[in-house]
Amino acid sequence: MNAFNKLLRNKNVKLALGAIVVLGIIVIGVGMGGTNALTGAGGLAASEPTQTPSVTPEAPVESAPEEPSPTPTDTATAAPTATITPTPPPGIGSTTVSEIDGATLVYVPGGDFLMGSTGTHPDEQPQHIVSLDSFWIDQFEVTNTLYAQCVNAGSCEPPENVERFNDPTLANYAVVDVSWYNAGAYCAWAGRRLPTEAEWEKAARGTDGRLFPWGNALPASELLNFRNEFGAVEVGSYPNGVSPYGAHDMAGNVWEWVNDRYGETYYRTSPSVNPQGPEDGQDRVLRGGAWYSVTDNVRVTYRSWVHPTTRNYYFGFRCARAEFP
Repeated sequence: MNAFNKLLRNKNVKLALGAIVVLGIIVIGVGMGGTNALTGAGGLAASEPTQTPSVTPEAPVESAPEEPSPTPTDTATAAPTATITPTPPPGIGSTTVSEIDGATLVYVPGGDFLMGSTGTHPDEQPQHIVSLDSFWIDQFEVTNTLYAQCVNAGSCEPPENVERFNDPTLANYAVVDVSWYNAGAYCAWAGRRLPTEAEWEKAARGTDGRLFPWGNALPASELLNFRNEFGAVEVGSYPNGVSPYGAHDMAGNVWEWVNDRYGETYYRTSPSVNPQGPEDGQDRVLRGGAWYSVTDNVRVTYRSWVHPTTRNYYFGFRCARAEFP
């Protein structure tokens, strides 16, 4: 060992050993790689490990959420729109039928008319202008057939002459032997009322101031039932004598109760709009004349009066109602 240590301390020996070590390393490198580690000739040069570029992932772009596709639903089929034909407003010549008693009514438009006369009867004076609302009035006098419905319903008393009332041959004749109260009860049951005196007169004469329902010609047998001894006839028997609004028998046949009390001087102070008659007085007014009347009594302005409880075989009536009940 001492000899070997001395050998290592010799400079030349150190160099030689270093060379041997280097050569050994080279040999080992050739044996392992088969290339010139210095020049790279005769093989692939050893390359550095390939750096895979790292890509920083972009933040995901948040897209707007998709709207959900509409789910098919059952679409309601619109019902066909009905075509509505407007009902024309009533006018002269219009009629309507009561749903209660089946009576036909004629229409009287609202407005002014000339009421009263300039003749010799003080209670018809002064002649004056009256304005009325529109109304409906029965086309015919109330008949025995119509009145019987009210009696059977228990809302009306039978007429005084029951035998005549129940005669089937007189079914379409004007009911008579009824008081003002009886007449009013029937109209109320039928959903109507007795006409006012002014309404009755306008329905009979219109707006031109005529003397009779048909005009100013004197009464004749083809126009009305008057000046005879045979009594009343079937309603509507004189179509040539109708009023301007189509109301029948407003002259002759039977007297007709109206709603107003009688006042001899009432026209002097009566309201010009929708007069209702005097507030006081016992008697009630009758209009139109009857089958026995003379010419003067069948004028549209003639006024008669009697106590409202009176019944007579030539007292009848017709009903009326406002345009919009």
